[in-house]
Amino acid sequence: MSPATSRPSVSFIVPALNEERHIEKTVATILEAVAASGVSDYQIVLVDDGSTDATGRIMDQVAASRGDKIQVVHNLRNTGFGGAYKRGVTVARCDYVMIVAGDNLMPATSITTVLDQLGKADIILPYMADMKQRPLGRRIGSWGFATVINTLFGFHVHYYNSMVPRRALLNKITINTEGYALQAETIVKLLKAGYSYVEISVPHGMTVRGGSSALRVKNLVNLFKDLCALMKEVRR
Repeated sequence: MSPATSRPSVSFIVPALNEERHIEKTVATILEAVAASGVSDYQIVLVDDGSTDATGRIMDQVAASRGDKIQVVHNLRNTGFGGAYKRGVTVARCDYVMIVAGDNLMPATSITTVLDQLGKADIILPYMADMKQRPLGRRIGSWGFATVINTLFGFHVHYYNSMVPRRALLNKITINTEGYALQAETIVKLLKAGYSYVEISVPHGMTVRGGSSALRVKNLVNLFKDLCALMKEVRR
């Protein structure tokens, strides 16, 4: 299927939990990336996912200074990465949807690198050019995760934890998980449906501050359950 437009627009979804120190800088980074790109329009959806610090208040202040380019969604309780993303999608209005973590660790140059690929395929799949920037445990986890999914579903994708799909495609599938398998579930379902994709390596970014909560035992168990459910659903 053909991509949307040659100069598409993009909605950035920024999930954040207690990121009062970083959220304003994250917005500034996104704006810098947009200014250096060729996108026709943009929107920033800030999702305050049940923060207990000043994150939500700062989001409201930033949005008030930017007019209709920034929308804020407040979750009364923490819904997790998947829940925050899906809530943000309900507000998104542009051609593509891109996740940017609220900790401001993805530099503007890497975001611009991704934005320059919009319009070339239905789904843009970024991955880090140099995985050695990440801790060894996270490198092993990412490699193992991608290997398992590629083996189960017959793909050859580098990385399943970053995606920029056309927004309209998200209405064509049902995303069940609320956890860390959300992007993998989305990518698998869209690729199985035959939509086009392009992978793009970025020099920096796509990491998290400190240790990853995805590697906690509870989250790993939930991840395994989500993958089993996805395999059953896709193979029906």
